[in-house]
Amino acid sequence: MTKLEFDIPKDLEFIEKVPHINWPSIIRKILKAKLDEIANIKKIVGKSKLSEEDVESFTNIINEDLSENYR
Repeated sequence: MTKLEFDIPKDLEFIEKVPHINWPSIIRKILKAKLDEIANIKKIVGKSKLSEEDVESFTNIINEDLSENYR
């Protein structure tokens, strides 16, 4: 099993005051969900026949349409 260590930012240090929570279990579940999401995205993107230029073109069109709708 891989071991992962990280520092808790100051704004989250309150977790030390909630000792009855199984933080490692919660963090494992969150990490697994995020990694599953990334794997699903990679699977979808891997099947795509679009080139990077196609994606950039579609992105520009969508951004232009959105900016026109929210002016």
